[in-house]
Amino acid sequence: MPGGAPPRRPGRALAPWLGLVVFLAVPPFVWPHSWLLAYLAQSATMIVFALSYNLLLGETGLLSFGHAAYAGLGALIAARVFNAGGVPLVLLPLAGGIGGALCGVLFGFIATRRAGTAFAMITLGLGELVVAAAWTLPGWFGGEAGVAIDRANGPPLGTWHFGSAREAYALIALWCVTACVAMFALSRTPFMRLANAVRDNPARAAAIGCYPRRIRYGVVVLSAFFAGIAGTLGLINIELVSTESVGMMRSGAVLIATVIGGTGAFFGPVAGAIVLTFFSVVVASVTRAWLFYLGLFFVVVVMLAPDGLAGFGARQTTRLATYGWRRCRAAYLWSAAAGLLWLAATVLAVQWAYAAQFGADEGAASGAWFGALFGSSAGAGAGAGAGTAVTGVPLPSPPAAAPLYLALALIVLAALAALSTRYALRAHARVAAHARAARSSGAAR
Repeated sequence: MPGGAPPRRPGRALAPWLGLVVFLAVPPFVWPHSWLLAYLAQSATMIVFALSYNLLLGETGLLSFGHAAYAGLGALIAARVFNAGGVPLVLLPLAGGIGGALCGVLFGFIATRRAGTAFAMITLGLGELVVAAAWTLPGWFGGEAGVAIDRANGPPLGTWHFGSAREAYALIALWCVTACVAMFALSRTPFMRLANAVRDNPARAAAIGCYPRRIRYGVVVLSAFFAGIAGTLGLINIELVSTESVGMMRSGAVLIATVIGGTGAFFGPVAGAIVLTFFSVVVASVTRAWLFYLGLFFVVVVMLAPDGLAGFGARQTTRLATYGWRRCRAAYLWSAAAGLLWLAATVLAVQWAYAAQFGADEGAASGAWFGALFGSSAGAGAGAGAGTAVTGVPLPSPPAAAPLYLALALIVLAALAALSTRYALRAHARVAAHARAARSSGAAR
């Protein structure tokens, strides 16, 4: 191997793929609930969307603020084609991908005339133009109602009519895996190696006969193709494409997912997409503070692991393989304890603040937390959203129930978290000191 690198184990290379298939295929059989299918379908859609965005950001170094335009326009074209009766539902993502690629041909020709910050600003402007067009052309974009489809109206595939959520999810999961395999194969092609060269040193790439703008243009078109597939998978899931599908919120969401997961590894955006969907679906279903939690998690990841969850996981795996679990055990256990304690203190403080601000409208999350601390009756009252128990007897809001106990609990959690953090830092310092001693002894020999 060049540079003396150890050979890559086939099992380690296949582990992420196996994990993706297990994540998409096993839960529907273990717990076949409609909300779980909806969550998995949204996760599969975001996985394809994040991987398509990483073709720009990770592979080519292009920061885009208008990537949702390709997904939304591709889904819109697919919806129009499907309603016209031209394409079966099984092939609809391909039609959406072609529609997204055509938009990439147009927008990419404009955006790739510049690189760096100028490219990001151009994509921001193009994204805003698409949003404005979505509202000013209601005949094409559907206005506030959007463009709806009935996925059961298409030609059946054997006995499958895709009317049920399970059949639609099976199609979405299959297309998700297919798109992931296609993008993985694309990332190993000589063309993407040229894109990596343009990302790292465009002047040197141009000196060896490469045309950086042409490479960027080709990557934008390919990325738009897969973004159109992702948008169409969302269309199949909810049977609707609206103006929100091309908005800045969705472009920001895919950027956050990609950065959280990490752009340096192929499966980094996959992890980021799953995490983002967890916040936007699971956490959002129990508390309105989910955006606060997502923003806080994003800041923590950027500060502690700039290379994302994938890079952080790779570093820890290498560390365990080098020093062994016994030497790293104390550092990881103290770190886990500190993380859980800080999480508990943060959630307690945030839910307390939100319950004080919004009262009973905060919903079940505040009731669950405060009910666990002060008894099930208070939790039931807050969870009901009206500040009353099932019998109709008014209950005090959680902050008014026992603010002193809440303050004491918060102080105790913060103190324990700070103490655990101190011990965790010491444990990590001992591991680092052992590593330096081992390197020094190796150099001396």
